[in-house]
Amino acid sequence: MKAFVFPGQGAQFSGMGKDLYEASPKAKEMFDRANDILGFDIKKIMFEGSDEELKQTKVTQPAVFLHSVALAAAMGDGFKPEMTAGHSLGEFSALTAAGALSFEDGLKLVHQRALAMQKACEAEPSTMAAILGLPDKEVEAVCMSVPGTVVAANYNSPGQVVISGSTDAVEKACEMMKEAGAKRALPLQVGGAFHSPLMEPARVELEAAINSVKVKEPVCAVYQNAVAAGIKDPAEIKANLIAQLTAPVKWTQSVEKMIADGASSFTEVGPGKVLQGLVKKVDRQMEVMSGAI
Repeated sequence: MKAFVFPGQGAQFSGMGKDLYEASPKAKEMFDRANDILGFDIKKIMFEGSDEELKQTKVTQPAVFLHSVALAAAMGDGFKPEMTAGHSLGEFSALTAAGALSFEDGLKLVHQRALAMQKACEAEPSTMAAILGLPDKEVEAVCMSVPGTVVAANYNSPGQVVISGSTDAVEKACEMMKEAGAKRALPLQVGGAFHSPLMEPARVELEAAINSVKVKEPVCAVYQNAVAAGIKDPAEIKANLIAQLTAPVKWTQSVEKMIADGASSFTEVGPGKVLQGLVKKVDRQMEVMSGAI
């Protein structure tokens, strides 16, 4: 079975999507519509903006989403998913490409999500850090023992977990992770504590927006971050999307489940190759590739 996966924040780069825009009439139409839907020139920022401009959450998220779903549309018959998944923000791309969300609703939700997350980030000093070379259970145990808010937020691959929380708690956890035997504890350049309880104000804001849109049954199961299982029921999809902002991204578990359910190859649709690397860390034998038109 062919699995298609969609990247999240961090995959962006200056000039992203320009070649796609010039090569595909379908993608061009979607880029042009995106400017109208968002009310600002996202295309100009993607094609000509600096890395700094692209790094702002309110720009990054719609930019990565737009690149991903436009590429899926431009692939035509090359995009025939039998299962899909997306990493964090990429879950919205996966749902849109699989027909659960309309392009307009997906893009609006991603924009609202980005603004709500940015607001939550500004409310309290918070951050994230990547912990390398420590088993998941030990990472969780250290987080539990640190005073304040710090949690395992992204299970990216075996031996790579991202923690998230208030700045003081994350810094303290990093020290303790090294003492516990972690190879590295790397602070990440992010706007705040994504996928942690500190995102609760954003979750509440996004819940109303998600509940107001129509979710249809996708063409194939979408393996959602919060549950690491293939979901087709629209009500379940909504509930998991709402939970996603404060729940951990169970990426390792999702990839393992997709493989157990019969995935024979993974195609990454969107900017970058991050997810191909993570899939390989779960299963070295798995065939991975980039989506292309």
